[in-house]
Amino acid sequence: MSTDFNFIELIMNASLAVKAVMFLLVLASVTSWWIIFAKWMSLKDATKNSKKFEETFWSGVDLNRLYDTLIKRKKKPAGMEQIFEAGFREFLRSRKASQSDVKATESADRSMRIALNREIDGLERHLPFLATIGSISPYVGLLGTVIGIMISFNALSNVTQASIALVAPGISEALIATAMGLFAAIPAVIFYNNFTSKVERLYNQYDIFKEEFSTILHRQSGG
Repeated sequence: MSTDFNFIELIMNASLAVKAVMFLLVLASVTSWWIIFAKWMSLKDATKNSKKFEETFWSGVDLNRLYDTLIKRKKKPAGMEQIFEAGFREFLRSRKASQSDVKATESADRSMRIALNREIDGLERHLPFLATIGSISPYVGLLGTVIGIMISFNALSNVTQASIALVAPGISEALIATAMGLFAAIPAVIFYNNFTSKVERLYNQYDIFKEEFSTILHRQSGG
């Protein structure tokens, strides 16, 4: 309990400039943890839904029936479902417009590529913020430390006899800013790398499915 009290006391006794730096770091840390939790949940759902849809798709289900099931659901398709829905919708629309089956397949492929890019863009949303926090937080903390140390040493000019005891509290307060910068940066970097890897795996799964589905449509059109 004594250590916790001293830690809080050091923060409360810090200079205004150092407190401002600490506040920014706390805000960055809280925001990054919110993004981490939200992104972890969304990627978990995307991976689960992708696996489930693939099992359904390759089970031999009729494509028209699968498409009707997706468009009649209240829940908007996402991930692999959205790629399939976009591609098959465009394939049916193009054939109804009296285009050749080959052109309909090409149109479906373009629609699936657009849908894939949109899905990946959604999965990557806010990841640059984590990368930014991981990159700049240590430097922001170091800035707070430098400011705190400068203020502590500047205070020595007002005393006749300088000693380490006079500057030690100020230096300790300043070093907390560096610690807080690392506390904000380390989780952001770890989860950014983890999420980037997961998004890349999902992109590969989506892209493979798109190519396989395009092949199926091309085969059915007699290409």
